[in-house]
Order: sequence, then C-alpha cells, then structure tokens
Amino acid sequence: MNEHISRILQQINTLEDELRTVLHEQESRALFTIRNKRVEFEHSVKEAHKQLKLNVFHWFRTSKPQNILSAPFVYGMIVPILLYDFFLGLYQTICFSLYGIPRVRRADYIVIDRHHLKYLNSIEKLNCMYCGYANGVLAYAREITARTEQYWCPIKHARKVLDSHRRYVDFLGYGEAEQFQTFLETSRQKLYDEATTLTPGLTPKQDSPRP
Repeated sequence: MNEHISRILQQINTLEDELRTVLHEQESRALFTIRNKRVEFEHSVKEAHKQLKLNVFHWFRTSKPQNILSAPFVYGMIVPILLYDFFLGLYQTICFSLYGIPRVRRADYIVIDRHHLKYLNSIEKLNCMYCGYANGVLAYAREITARTEQYWCPIKHARKVLDSHRRYVDFLGYGEAEQFQTFLETSRQKLYDEATTLTPGLTPKQDSPRP
C-alpha cells in the first residue's frame, strides 16, 4: 500500500476511536456515571424514567401485528447464535493458541446492560438483552475472523468491500505477488507483537512454513 494512503487511513482510525471515546464520555457526564462497572443515574432521573415506562399490556395492544408475528423467528435465532458463540470460543482457544496470537476478549464485544433502564418494561428489556447479545457475538466473531484472515491471507480484494473490518486497511494490495511471502511474515509478526504486548513475558511463537 502507498505509504501516504496508509498513514491517512491510520489517522482516520485513530480519530474514529477518539470520537467514540469523547462521545461516550460526554453522554456519561450528561446522563449517568459508572462505578465498579455499575451504571448509576441520579435519583430524579430514575424517577423520571419510571414515569415513562410503558405497561406490558398497553405495549402488546399498541404493537404492530407484524412485530408480534415475527417474534418466534427472531428469538428462534438464539439457538444458532448460542452454538456459534460456543464454537467461536472453542475455535480461538485451539487455533489461536497454536498460532501464538492473542485471543479476542469476549467481554469487550458482548455488552448487556440496557435491561437496567427503568423506562423499559420486561418485554423491552428482554429484546434489548437479546439484541445486545446477538450483535455482540457477531462483533466478537468479526474480530476473530479478522485475526484469522490477517494470519493466513492478508490480501485486499480486487472488488470494493463494503464496511471491511479494521485490519483490512493494512492488508497487501491485490496482485502484488512479489511482496506476498515477505508481507505474510510481517503481518503475522504484528499479531505476535500484539500477543506479547497483551501478555508481558510471553515468547512469540516461531512461525512454521505455510502449507
């Protein structure tokens, strides 16, 4: 990749991370605080939230028929998602340990906290818990597969990729054959470096020839 383009993309990623942090801090100061991983609202805010809570029976009466009819199909997805979650953990436990690259922290991606909101009724809380879990598993999976792709095939596609993962910008250009083997070693080394940074004292795994 052109060094200038690479530098610009890195700056964009850094600014996006900074923006997310600032927005979250601003929202936290305005609405809530977090103490020991527990979200706390001021008493007046909590009381106002309770007043906005929609009764479950009223919620059912005002819900659109298509929302009720789709519920079994939406919640039916919990079985494959649970299985997917289990096998993702098994996969990276085995494969990432063999590769010597850092495992993805599941807790960084699966966040379930919206059920503490007092303005949600029991059905809405369940929906929010389900959405938080399902989307978290998919985000968790994306990072696992992104690290796998960086290890085995860090090459850009010829066609435009919509919403690629964050590691994709550092991949080798499509068709740059002469640089591939050297780039592959460098790409894997970056993963090893992440492992040693996250786990001080860990000795990077020496890579074996690619099959």
